[in-house]
Amino acid sequence: MTGTVGWFWGLLAQAAQGGAAEQDVGAAWNAHMLEEVSDAHHFPVPFLGTEIQLPEWPPLHIGSLTVDLSPTKHVIWLLIAATLCGLAMIWVARRTHGRGSERAPKGLANVIEAFVIYLRDEVAMRNIGKGGERYVPFVLTVFFFILIVNLLGLVPFGATATGNISVTAALALLSLIVIEVGGLLHLGPVPYLRTIVYVPEGLRWYMQIPMAVIMTPVEAIAKLARIFALAVRLFANMTAGHFVILALLGLIFLAGASASAIKWVVWVGPVLMAVGIMLLEILVALLQAYIFTMLTSVFIGLVRHAH
Repeated sequence: MTGTVGWFWGLLAQAAQGGAAEQDVGAAWNAHMLEEVSDAHHFPVPFLGTEIQLPEWPPLHIGSLTVDLSPTKHVIWLLIAATLCGLAMIWVARRTHGRGSERAPKGLANVIEAFVIYLRDEVAMRNIGKGGERYVPFVLTVFFFILIVNLLGLVPFGATATGNISVTAALALLSLIVIEVGGLLHLGPVPYLRTIVYVPEGLRWYMQIPMAVIMTPVEAIAKLARIFALAVRLFANMTAGHFVILALLGLIFLAGASASAIKWVVWVGPVLMAVGIMLLEILVALLQAYIFTMLTSVFIGLVRHAH
């Protein structure tokens, strides 16, 4: 995580020399925890202990709305993740469909191909149903992009862009567009409108109007609630894991600041627990990418088969 290693040793040395009170160490570490999970207009340079100040462009004013398009730390990591995702997929495609593709791929290419086949057959096609093959590229892109973004947050000096609610909200909004536009094109205007203006069959005419008035807001809110759940679930899980790791490491500083000298035994428990949580975070990164992809496929299938 960005800058934690160097910051860790600096504060540790200060606490060991008795130069920091327990309250000061706790406050400093709390501020550092917030800095770690927050976005910023500077990008750290690994192993050099310096930062690159990113350009800040004048914001755009659209009526009363102010839009800041300046690059930030999370934007840079999103670009890195998109580049890695594209290069990885091109490499695997050449290994599996290029020259010499008569042989089964080995190593990483074989692992990625297994993921692709599983997501195509068991996630996209099984949940979307007939016609789901046209959504397979989107489903695969969402899964691998979110997975790479999540894993980059576990790399030293890295940052988890999916720990930013703006990023997860943008991903959820993109899924909403694909879900609803796909449903509109598949069903047609009138049947699609019935997924919002809901009137149960068999009602008498004088009950249809009040039922439509009552159920239309409910159905509209339900569509938005699905996307809200996608955004918040991914954001909360990725942010919570980083807070837990940083909180466990903070126990070392608090114990060191309250004692005359730091005892090596104080390191053992927090470090082992932090390592365990980081190993668990690898599973969480994979699981959250899968859940986002699975629910997106389910929602596409629900709209396409409104009955």
